[in-house]
Amino acid sequence: MAQFNLPANSVIGTGKTYYAGTGAKNVRRFHIYRWDPDGGENPRMDTYEVDLAACGPMVLDALLKIKNEMDPTLTFRRSCREGVCGSCAMNIDGTNSLACTKAIDDVTGEVKIYPLPHMAVVKDLVPDLTHFYAQYASIKPWLQTITPPPARERLQSKEDRAKLDGLYECILCACCSTSCPSYWWNGERYLGPSILLQAYRWIVDSRDEFTGERLDNLEDPFRLYRCHTIMNCTKTCPKSLNPAKAIAEIKKLMVERR
Repeated sequence: MAQFNLPANSVIGTGKTYYAGTGAKNVRRFHIYRWDPDGGENPRMDTYEVDLAACGPMVLDALLKIKNEMDPTLTFRRSCREGVCGSCAMNIDGTNSLACTKAIDDVTGEVKIYPLPHMAVVKDLVPDLTHFYAQYASIKPWLQTITPPPARERLQSKEDRAKLDGLYECILCACCSTSCPSYWWNGERYLGPSILLQAYRWIVDSRDEFTGERLDNLEDPFRLYRCHTIMNCTKTCPKSLNPAKAIAEIKKLMVERR
């Protein structure tokens, strides 16, 4: 299990245990990372016994049941419950995924839940994504053009539109970037797989007229070239995208224009 941003000289301790009520028919234990950086205490793992007979099938259902019925202090992010917003990204059973699309039955034995690895923690399962979003803004993720806009829309052929498939679906959940060892060690300068996937989405868009400037922005020993094709990003993506392939395509474009 990857380490998280912990206070100096601290360890993850054993916390409280919340037991299922009498009459529970199908009990599963959830071990959940708890830490309030403003509280002055070390991180801990609290244990919750959840009756799956009275719970929905997804990990997010269990988290909501815990928060609503057992421990209202548990903190996590969630919104759409449909695998679209990316809010509930966390590390479940050792893999970064979305709690709303991760089935409890896909986990063998007791369920261990941590925040996304190697990110500062706001509280409990909520990572601090401030730097991640700043990196996203740095690639200017919008259509940039010089020519005046047409009366209705900028047309695109079916072939050019197809080039965006596998790119535009990224929901910026950060599962891939926080699974990447290169991003763990060089996150201040390396953009990471998620942001580079988004960068390629605009580079390859036939309607965008700033391809050269976008490539110039990435021409840096760290921003792009810290990718070592480890492939953790592709393996963990909850949308089954391939950030590593997008990064390789950017590198090819860099070589071609030289």
